[in-house]
Parts: sequence; C-alpha cells; structure tokens
Amino acid sequence: MEGTVRCAANHAPLTPLSFLERAALVYGARTAVVFGEKEYSWRQTRERCLAGASALARLGVGRRDVVAALASNTPAMYELHFSVPMAGAVLCTLNTRHDAAMVSVLLQHSGAKVFLVESQFLALARHALALLAESNNNKNKPPLLVTIGIGNADGGEAEPEYEALLRSAPGGFGIRWPADELDPISLNYTSGTTSRPKGVVYSHRGAYLNSLATALANEMRAMPVYLWTVPMFHCNGWCMVWATAAQGGTSVCMPGSASGMSPKGIFDHIARHKVTNMGGAPTVLGMIVNAPASEQTPPLLASKRVRISTGGAPPPPHVLAKMDELGFDVVHGYGLTETYGPATLCVWKPEWDALPAAERARIRARQGVPHVMLDGLEIKDPVTMETVPSDGRAVGEVMLRGNTVMSGYYKDAAATAEAMRGGWLRTGDLGVRHPDGYVQLKDRSKDIIISGGENISSIEVESALFGHPAVLDAAVVARPDDHWGETPCAFVTLKEGASATTTAHDIIEFCRARLPRYMAPKTVVFADELPKTSTGKTQKYVLREKARAMGSLPKQGRRSKL
Repeated sequence: MEGTVRCAANHAPLTPLSFLERAALVYGARTAVVFGEKEYSWRQTRERCLAGASALARLGVGRRDVVAALASNTPAMYELHFSVPMAGAVLCTLNTRHDAAMVSVLLQHSGAKVFLVESQFLALARHALALLAESNNNKNKPPLLVTIGIGNADGGEAEPEYEALLRSAPGGFGIRWPADELDPISLNYTSGTTSRPKGVVYSHRGAYLNSLATALANEMRAMPVYLWTVPMFHCNGWCMVWATAAQGGTSVCMPGSASGMSPKGIFDHIARHKVTNMGGAPTVLGMIVNAPASEQTPPLLASKRVRISTGGAPPPPHVLAKMDELGFDVVHGYGLTETYGPATLCVWKPEWDALPAAERARIRARQGVPHVMLDGLEIKDPVTMETVPSDGRAVGEVMLRGNTVMSGYYKDAAATAEAMRGGWLRTGDLGVRHPDGYVQLKDRSKDIIISGGENISSIEVESALFGHPAVLDAAVVARPDDHWGETPCAFVTLKEGASATTTAHDIIEFCRARLPRYMAPKTVVFADELPKTSTGKTQKYVLREKARAMGSLPKQGRRSKL
C-alpha cells in the first residue's frame, strides 16, 4: 500500500533469542533454572549463555555450523538452547538412550563441529567418536569433544570442560542475530519408532511461534514454574525451553532424570517448588496414578492444581479421571518432531464440566483442534486429497500445514518432498473428525490391523485393555493369521502382584465384553516391560517383529512370555 515501508523500525526476524533478552530485563533477579541446590537467575542465565556463545565462537563455531549435545535436563542443556543460536549455529540435541553406533551415525550425518557431552554419557560418546573415526577413514575432522559436569579427573585425554570454557570466554560478545527468521535454529532427529531417524530442521521463526503457542495452550501466565519431565532433547522440550523464557518462568530440573524418575520425586518437586505446569508422555501419567499412596502428595494439598500437557497415544480414560482426582489438569495434544512438538490440543469448554467423569475423560482423550499458530488441520484421503466427512466415523490421514511445520529433512530433499506432497505435511497417522470439529486419532497407518477385511484400531483395543484392573501397560500389534490375515496381539505388563491371578483368558474375555468380538485380542503376551523410546512412546516396530516371529496363530488365547 502506498506510503508503507519495511525497515528496521518495523521489522525484525522472529527468534526465541529475544525471549531471553526480555526475561533478563524484566525478571532479572528471579530464578530461571533450578537443579538440586543450584539456582540461576535470569540475569545470570543470560550472562552464562553469552559466555557460552563467546566460547563456541572462540572454538571456531560459525553461522550454520552444527553443535551437538548429549545431556539430560540440566542447566547446561537449558543454556545451550540459547548460547548455540547466539553464536549463529544450529543446536542438535541427541537422544540419551541411543547406543554408540547410532550416536556415531547422527554425528556424521549432522556434521557436528563441537560435541558437548554430560559426564554420565562420556564413555558412550567416546565410543561413538571412535566409530566415527573408523567410518570416516580420516576424511572428515571429528567434532571437538567438550565435557559437561567434570574436569579431567577421569584419566582420559585432556578435553575442554563446559564451566571452564564459560569462565575463560572473552567478554563483550555480540549476539549473532539471524539474518533471516527462516535461518535454522535446531536440528532434531526423529525418535526412530518406525524407521531410521531423520534430521528435522527448525527455523528461528517456527521455534518462536510454536513456543508462544505452547505457552498459550498450557495457560502459562507470567512467572510460571515448570517441572521438567519431558527430555529437553525431544523437540527442544516441546519448545518449552524457549516458552519458559518468554514468560519469565522457572525451570525445575530433576537431578538423575536421565536414569529415570520416580513418582515420589515428581510429587516432592511439585510441593517444594510450587509447580504450576509440567509435561509428560502417557507413561508419566501412568506412573503418577499408579504410585503407592504413600508416595503421592497431590498438588491440591501441596499448593494448587497443576496443568500437565501430554501427547502421543491417548491416555486411558481411567488414567485421566485419576489425574483429575489428584489435582492435575491434563491437556491432551498431538504433534510430531516435524511440527516442533505440540501442534493440536483438546481445548476444554466450560459446558463439559458438568458431564460425568467418564465422559469428561473420553473427551480429554481427543487430540482436538489446531493450536493458535497452526494454519491447517484436516483429515484427508491420502490418495484423492479430499477431506473426509466430519462425522466421527470416516477415517483419513491427519494432515497439517502452517508456520510451525518443519523447514525440511536435513540432506534429504526426496523425503522432504514426499512428506509435504500436495501442500500438506502427511503425518502417517489415521484419525476422524467429530461434528464439533475435534480430531481424534485412530492409529498410525502402519499400526492398523486388517482382520478378515475389517480395520481394527490398535488404540481402541489398548483403551479397553487399560480398563482391566490388573493391566499396567499395554500395546497391540498385528499377528499373522492364516485364516483372518491378521489378528490383534496384545503385549501386556501387569501391575505388581497381579501375575499370579491374571491369565490371558481373563484379559481376552474382559476385552470381548467391551469390544466387538473381532476386535478383541486373540493372543496375549505378558512382559515385564514394553520397549520404549526415551520420551515414553512404545516402539511398536519391535513388537511387530516379535509378533511376526511367533508365526500364524495356531489357537486363540495362548499365553506367552516376552
């Protein structure tokens, strides 16, 4: 329009780095990060991040260089989310449950220039670097190893140490702001639940917008207190690393989180720090509700209700009902690594408060509607790209688009083009849209069980299984069947003390009483635990392989051991 201009006065690239600058200004003396007895204010956190950026620059890190990190939820991991992009570089946080071979592959693929590693993962990292050196045949320079949390007292070769680098970093560092808001800020590898991990590229713009969307979706007011149970390496902590800065919040990190967390630890931290918000996979919710009464200090008694966001497979209705009883307001959402984590949420409506508990839980299990920064959410026929009817029955593929969808897969143009074919991000997830516009997942396209020509949703069967009083965890996959083609095979973990009295027949009959007969499991396999990713997702491809190895079902209701 005539008379308008675009200049420095009215335009700046969007970036989460601005959140830290504002937090240090507005909330400078308030606590930003807590880790055991350690506490850092927002002013201190900014100073440490600037020192980190300065140190990286002195190590030769430049714009668009990749800096990898292998660490649990610690102050250093939090700071790297700002210091690395401050240096103009791209942060690549690696899954702490990967083995050395996978870490080596990801280091090579990412081309990381510096590799920061927490002390507890140092042996793994050194093994990965050795494998990388062998595979490179000295063609490429390996990343510089920087240790976090130790000096050089382990008897290994002298290596730079994180805190020492901060102390010796030259002062007066000038932040390398992105020249373009679409510049990359992070590189996140997919969890690999269905295939080899792919490198998902996030932009400064997308991270900025998704952080604000996440804060709004979780009703994070100014100065929230966020308890970290979601790994920061997973989608940059669902963008909560940056969202807490945007709101001047306090990040409470639990020591020892990499090796597992306890319900008692969660309740104790909620009470001690007056936690207002947290997140966690459905397995974390299950851990909370199944904890012994002696370990539970409900938030209602400790301070006030806690808002907890969860994603992945829908939490079973009885888990949602129990969480509500304990004082947790569960926000169920849906997203992928390709969408910066959360993309949809089940927005709660006041008129639902009067519904019976079971009905409220059923509604909360939906994946809901797009968050405020996502432009499009549709259920489409993946072949014709026609939108399916919003009747709660017509199944199609969940497709997304908007400013909070990834920039693409690193070094994989073909996979990027396929994922975004037709102008939509194809998720590979199947779902329905209810008449009120709310979306509900039915299954991954690979997880649908086709039995005698009927499509069976593994999620629906799992929901029935979770209703059994003896079931702690469950997952359902297809097992070959000479007659039906496939039949549901349930892998089940029982609650403590239930194994002596609960049989496969009991569980099958329980499901038959609640599902159409063809949907009930034909096989039940009992396991001490189910294979999981570090974020709590069940690795169904592992279970599918086990089910295929069992061969065609010879008879119904066979009890097996995993």
